Amino acid sequence: MEVSRFESQTAIVTGGADGIGKAIAQRLAEEGANVTIFDISVANSEATVGEFAERGLRIECEIVDISEESSVKAGIDAVLARSDGKLDIMVNCAAIVGPNSTPITEVTTEEFDLEMAINLRGTFLMTKYSLLAMQSANYGRVLNFASIAGKEGNAGMSPYSSTKAGVIGLVKSAGKEFAETGITINAIAPAVIQTAMVEGMNPDQVKYMTDRIPKKRCGTLDEVAALSCWIVSPEASFCTGFAFDLSGGRAVY
Repeated sequence: MEVSRFESQTAIVTGGADGIGKAIAQRLAEEGANVTIFDISVANSEATVGEFAERGLRIECEIVDISEESSVKAGIDAVLARSDGKLDIMVNCAAIVGPNSTPITEVTTEEFDLEMAINLRGTFLMTKYSLLAMQSANYGRVLNFASIAGKEGNAGMSPYSSTKAGVIGLVKSAGKEFAETGITINAIAPAVIQTAMVEGMNPDQVKYMTDRIPKKRCGTLDEVAALSCWIVSPEASFCTGFAFDLSGGRAVY
């Protein structure tokens, strides 16, 4: 790729060993960024780093549980140590689907709490500590992944829908707090994107979601990576506190 929008920039991508995170990490690296992926899976992280190395892309990895504050702090500190204290971009993709095709009356408290810990507390922790790292340079791009489920609610997915609504609220709030700085904080609210995570869901749940997309198809990883990399580029300097639609026409606001 000829474009080098991120030459010498330092980027973190959570959930970067697979799916959406992996696609975004690849494109950032292709455009010149020094990328570190945060992932909880050692095997997937090592495989992804090896795969990228074969393509001539050098990507670091840190094993991080984004739901744990000490793990997040240690991961970000490791990146800052390699980059002379510099962090330009943080893209937070790590999440779990949790119960699907499951009415709220059958969701256990433990299932709900686990989803809140990863999807919402993890977003809070990654956003907080990334902002702390970006403040001194007065520049940064924070991008968190929400979902169309956070806007409209998906039946059978009450924990997931709740956490993604929380992500949207967090981004709107933090975006306003930092609006007078050189740091932007945004979200993407996708509909169904074709990933391994989606392929592991109940087929009836996937059909429920896809049937509501006017384009009548899933989004692609390339489409997600393209929008993500624009949002975290210097070009998007006037966009903050916003949840970008990536829903094939499903979103109504």
